[in-house]
Amino acid sequence: MVQTTVSKPKFAEFFSGGGMVHAALGAQWDCVLANDIDPMKCETYRQNWGGAHLLEGDVAELPEGTLHQPLDLIWASSPCQDFSLAGKGRGLKGLRSGVFYHWMRLLTQGVKAGFVPSIIAFENVTGLMSRAGGQDFTHVLNSLAALGYRVGALEIDARHFVPQSRPRLFVIALRKDIAGEDLMLAAPTGLFHTDKLRRYVNAASADLKTDFTWWAHQPPTLSTTSIADVVDRKPDTSWQSEAKVDVLLDMMSEPSAARIAHARRTGKREIGLLYKRGRPDENGKIRQRAEVRFDGIAGCLRTPAGGSSRQTILFVKGNSVKARLLSSKEASRLMGLPESYRMPTHYNSAYKVAGDGVVVPIVSYLDEMLFQPMLRKARAKVPA
Repeated sequence: MVQTTVSKPKFAEFFSGGGMVHAALGAQWDCVLANDIDPMKCETYRQNWGGAHLLEGDVAELPEGTLHQPLDLIWASSPCQDFSLAGKGRGLKGLRSGVFYHWMRLLTQGVKAGFVPSIIAFENVTGLMSRAGGQDFTHVLNSLAALGYRVGALEIDARHFVPQSRPRLFVIALRKDIAGEDLMLAAPTGLFHTDKLRRYVNAASADLKTDFTWWAHQPPTLSTTSIADVVDRKPDTSWQSEAKVDVLLDMMSEPSAARIAHARRTGKREIGLLYKRGRPDENGKIRQRAEVRFDGIAGCLRTPAGGSSRQTILFVKGNSVKARLLSSKEASRLMGLPESYRMPTHYNSAYKVAGDGVVVPIVSYLDEMLFQPMLRKARAKVPA
């Protein structure tokens, strides 16, 4: 009896960074195209996944035929700065987040040429739902729907998978000629159909509200990993001097100072994560404050645009308080990357790769919950 070998499904990843989507999908998928403009990130990608399929350069300059090839999935994690609450709010009109249009140009050209992937996925910050009064998110959804796709979204916080608070929006689009009714819900009831996402849909136009797809999904097994489990025993960051630690303690907001006091009273080693943030004082003047949490969860990793955007890890035991910046390995672990993953040797570069990335176990979860069932339906479809 002759056995037929089914080839691995093929995917392309845009704004690929250090290849975290590749880390999640690589075992079951074949990556045939990756693109990023950042030379440092591209070198990191090559170090981990090779460079035969990597196109380094501006997505705006990729040729028309880039996506004229059979693909099962196209993934994009476009720059988020103009959607982020920390940004200036320019949204799709911004220079960085506006590269969405160049990606859509390539998608549209491929579809018109007859190369229509089964699945398209787009990841970004949750601020996409509120920028421009929701119009930017509406434009993203309508752009994908216009190519012939059922489109919906999930808002997923990484804390369900790793010890990091990192809410992100995942737009999932399935080609309309692929049967997917059993993957769709009539109403939002899933864990990742959040209040924020429901409010957006409820306020949307009648057409969008009717066409929006609520993708079915099972809740993941809640991660029990805490920050203590990702501590690097040989960190590439130095311990801060007692004087610098005292400065941090003096910068504490009242709630954070209370948390430090409580951690000291336990007599045990307590691990906290600290960010410096600009907060208004009683006179309305912005002052830099230190805010710390001891709930076992790190704050959202961000790119190191400045010292205040890098997290500091605190070790408190009694009256002893030690502090250092989060190490490269800790940042890698907080993104769910495998221990074998090779981070850049330069600290700020490693932190940037992590801060700009997508959490690996979330992509694996989406693959299990949605991509694989969608693929099975696509492959079972009898060609006309």
